[in-house]
Amino acid sequence: MAIAHDYLTQRGGAERVVLAMHRAFPEATIYTTLYDPDRTYPEFRTARIVTSPLNRVPGFRRDHRAALPLLAPAASALKVPADVVLTSTSGWAHGFRTPGRVLAYCHSPARWLYLTDQYLGDSRRRSAKALALAALKPFLLRWDRRAAAGADRYVANSSVVRDRIRAVYGLDADIVHPPHSVDTQGELKPVPGLEDFVGGGGHFLIVSRLLPYKNVAEAIDAFRGLDERLLVIGAGPLRARLEATLPKNVRLASHLSDAQMRWAYSSAAALVAPSYEDFGITPLEGGAWGRPTIALRGGGYLDTIVERVTGSFIEHPTPASIRDAVLAFRPHEWDAERIRTHVEQFSEDRFREWLRSAVREISGHALRAAG
Repeated sequence: MAIAHDYLTQRGGAERVVLAMHRAFPEATIYTTLYDPDRTYPEFRTARIVTSPLNRVPGFRRDHRAALPLLAPAASALKVPADVVLTSTSGWAHGFRTPGRVLAYCHSPARWLYLTDQYLGDSRRRSAKALALAALKPFLLRWDRRAAAGADRYVANSSVVRDRIRAVYGLDADIVHPPHSVDTQGELKPVPGLEDFVGGGGHFLIVSRLLPYKNVAEAIDAFRGLDERLLVIGAGPLRARLEATLPKNVRLASHLSDAQMRWAYSSAAALVAPSYEDFGITPLEGGAWGRPTIALRGGGYLDTIVERVTGSFIEHPTPASIRDAVLAFRPHEWDAERIRTHVEQFSEDRFREWLRSAVREISGHALRAAG
């Protein structure tokens, strides 16, 4: 068997899922369009990874969005010689060419095709990216729907993604939530330069890619003038713009190690999650430490957050809504043990058991078809 993923050029929830898949099947080769070992999780260095020819272009490894016009042809040309392919996809890997059976674990149908305005954010009407996407969209829609039809089984990571799969592909998908992979017993390592800012803890924390639909800029604006501190951990196209206007009670850090992430999570008062997420794993990562989350009411957060038990909701991702929720937050009102108990439902052990069962089932179909 083999594992397939869109691109391994960043650190996010989808890449965490691929690591969990690889831990379940450590002998499986991982196929992907692009791989940058310095920009994604270091654990991938021990895996056998096969990439497309696009990976020879350093600029594409730094920013996979620059390769958009070429990704569909590259995905179609990437051959995966396996009887069973476990695919982690949010737009490309379900289109890799294989003679085997495909189990597609879908983080979301492509945002740039089906949630274009949300994906592009404020730049949607005037940027070169928006114009290029508009020109490519008819071709990409046809390519994407053909690719989806080629999978033998589709699985959604949340209720909202299941509904989206049904709406855009006409397919019925089971829901299997991804796991968190937090080890609360591991080493804690301070982030250089942030020791005084974090101090004894009590800060609010955002862990997010820095993209328009993540609403990190709105969260930063919400903290302007407050006494509360906000630590943002993430990387992405908006980093320079956000960093240029940070108020004194907000800090931004990128590319942290797991030990540094544990340090940031362990002493936080709560997470802030104002983004449009298909699943949104950070409430579970924070929950492993017994920390509640202030989240946008919608998307995958509806599957992972129990209101007034593991977190609270805001109705709109505006600075005013986020500020009101932060000011209303009372640490003593939250039961850390109840939060941890809830998070145990999303353990990697359970996810691994499902993966192995699903692969056995689809392997059986492959053997019967070959016979």
